[in-house]
Order: sequence, then C-alpha cells, then structure tokens
Amino acid sequence: MSPVTAILYSSLLTARGEEGTWFNRQVVLDQLLPSIAETLVMVFFSTAITVILGLPLGVILAETRKDGLIPNKLAHKIIGATVNIGRAIPFIILAVIVLYAIRFISIPGLSTVGWPAFTIALVVSAVPYFARLIESNVLAVEHGKVEAAQMAGASARQIMTGILVREALPAIFQSITILTITIIGYSAMSSIVGGGGLGALAINQGYIRHHFDVVIIAVIAILIIVQIVQWIGDMLSRSVDHR
Repeated sequence: MSPVTAILYSSLLTARGEEGTWFNRQVVLDQLLPSIAETLVMVFFSTAITVILGLPLGVILAETRKDGLIPNKLAHKIIGATVNIGRAIPFIILAVIVLYAIRFISIPGLSTVGWPAFTIALVVSAVPYFARLIESNVLAVEHGKVEAAQMAGASARQIMTGILVREALPAIFQSITILTITIIGYSAMSSIVGGGGLGALAINQGYIRHHFDVVIIAVIAILIIVQIVQWIGDMLSRSVDHR
C-alpha cells in the first residue's frame, strides 16, 4: 500500500469511528465512566458541604445588618470581609493555596493528588459565593412577614429558620442549582492541580494528546450533567413555591 493510500485509508477509518477513535478509543472505554463517577462524587460532596456551611453563614450575614434580626456591626463586618476575600481570590489560585495547606497539615489518608483534596478546594471557594447568594435570597423576603412573626412573639432564631428560610426556599433551591453548575464548571479545572473527573480526562487524555474526540466526549458528558442538574433544580424550586 502506497503512503498516499495508507493516509486515505486511515482517514476513512477515523471518519467511520474505527481504529481507536471516539467511543472505540481505549482511553474512553477505560476512563469515561470512572471520570463521570469522580465528577459526580466531587460535585455531590462539594455541593452538600457548601450548602451546610454556606446557608447559615448567608442568613447570619443578612441578619447581622443594622436593620436585621440580630444586628451586630462588628460580626457583620468580619463575616462580610471574609466572604469578600474568599470571592475575590481566583479559584485556581485558591485551590493551590488549599492544597498547599493540606500538604502542610499532613492530614492522615488525604493526598494532595486526587478528587478528595480537590473537593476541599471546591468547598473553600464555593462557600463565600453561596453565602452571598443566600444573603440575597433572605433579604428578598417581605419584611411584613417578619414583623408579623415578631408581633406573634417568635424569637430571632425561630424567625430565621421558620420564616426567612422557608419563605426564601424557592430562591434557595435556584441558588443551589446555580452553585452546583458553578462547581461542575470549577471541577473541570481539576487536572491543573492533579484532580480527577471529566476535566482531567479532557485535558490529560484529550487536549495534551491531541485527541479532539476525547475532549468532545468529555464536554458532552458535562453538558448532560448540567442539564440534569438544572432540570432537578427547577423542579424542586417549583415544588416548594406556594405563592
């Protein structure tokens, strides 16, 4: 077979999706499903921990204002400044700082390479962002409902958990949806700092090795995950909206 014929034959096989391309490529067969699983685990734990930490932080940030339920100028300034610093640092730089901190502390069983350490970096970056979203959600609740609860003798804690959070629940679910999709986007940078998931597959096995088909497959998988998250978030938001 002449060199020209060999090139044409190779091109034909590539177009037909044979000879190790697209879903016939060995790296896709071996790593696609594990990469999807790593991304889902990373996103799930990052989102769950961020919501647990960021929800009360956002409520406190909103209600320590001068006209809030628990006004505290000093606490509001400290929390606000901490949140602003966390939001101001670019994610990838913050991730590097967190990974260096993990290495310095030497947590048993936790390596700076892999998705668990990168999950911690995601949480540290996402909590300030989510706290600001929750602050906006809480401040949007009609003040008349808070006044009615105060007249009924409810405590500040009861109002924050039973009125503010409950009334803001549709918006909070939308904020959680935005948070989750943002974390999915951040997780795609995992390969830069030794993480895993679809981002690592796209960069390490696709971009660096010039396998464009691997990049496309990873991107499509991420898009599908984002669409599912958005659908679930919209459904949950509508289910708790009783207006």
